[in-house]
Amino acid sequence: MISLVSDLNDVIGDAEADIALFRDARLYVTGGTGFIGTWFLASIVHANARLGTSIRVDILTRDPDGFARRSPAIAHAAGITLIRGDVRRSAPGGSYDAVVNAATPASAALNEQHPAEMIDTIVAGQQATLAVAARSGAIPFLFTSSGAIYGPQPVDLTHIPEDYGGGPDPLQPRSAYHEGKRLAELLGAIAVAEGGPSVRVGRLFAFVGPYLPIGTHFAVGNLLRDALADGPIVITGDGAAVRSYLYAADMTTWLWGILARGSPGRAYNVGSEHAVSISELAGAVSRASGPDRRIEVRGRADALRPVDRYVPSTARAREELGLRERTSLDEALRRTLHWHRSTQPA
Repeated sequence: MISLVSDLNDVIGDAEADIALFRDARLYVTGGTGFIGTWFLASIVHANARLGTSIRVDILTRDPDGFARRSPAIAHAAGITLIRGDVRRSAPGGSYDAVVNAATPASAALNEQHPAEMIDTIVAGQQATLAVAARSGAIPFLFTSSGAIYGPQPVDLTHIPEDYGGGPDPLQPRSAYHEGKRLAELLGAIAVAEGGPSVRVGRLFAFVGPYLPIGTHFAVGNLLRDALADGPIVITGDGAAVRSYLYAADMTTWLWGILARGSPGRAYNVGSEHAVSISELAGAVSRASGPDRRIEVRGRADALRPVDRYVPSTARAREELGLRERTSLDEALRRTLHWHRSTQPA
């Protein structure tokens, strides 16, 4: 966490009032050892050290030993307790002041090869986590959903808002992740309607930052992998797809805002509105990695195929919660590359 001090200072500076609402709270967090959860836990550890808060967190994870090896400064920090278990079946005892359910396998392979397991993990996991929260009443409950619930973004819609009524194809097995998130959101809405946990939803889009896996199925991670290897930056498609990337520290600030002040039963897009094509993203990675890397585009453009777009409108988060994007894409890429270089073995 040493190399992230500046980022975490930004988080607790921007989110100090939201974090203060949980000053002496006990939280239950699922998915706390993934990209999203690690950032959230790091902000808690930092807040406890710098703001004098006494937030305690029980983190459910399938591999506590692996997390302790990867992130010892978080795993062994005061107030942090790792609980071994499966989100679909585990139910730790006791009461909590707030719950964050961020447990979803970020695995394209699982979604492709075992779609029923993907749905079960998301939906049964949400049911089990809601049951844990329900013992404590109408406590704040943050569910990290996804912009994937909207289905394909229309070509004439530049930024997709929360009230867009589209959806994924329910007859396509690849929609397992998307439909699982939709069902989990519905379970949260039912809980709110029945007077249970105070569920609010963060619909997450695309991010960049330390802890993001590189070399998996994330486009920006693959480009960063190439830059870190000093090789050409390879675009496997035609580079026309459009995305946007929110820096991980900004994402963490937004999650605190939604947990603390989001309206029960309401969803908020979490992402950047600054759209870039994958070709433009590759150019930005090349500039940030310095000196400029060669870019290879291996796919062939198809003028008949609509451009794949995945960019949110964040007006609701900005106008209702006062959240903002602090970090530019160029700066986000520079910081991410610096973190990877500083944490690589000598």
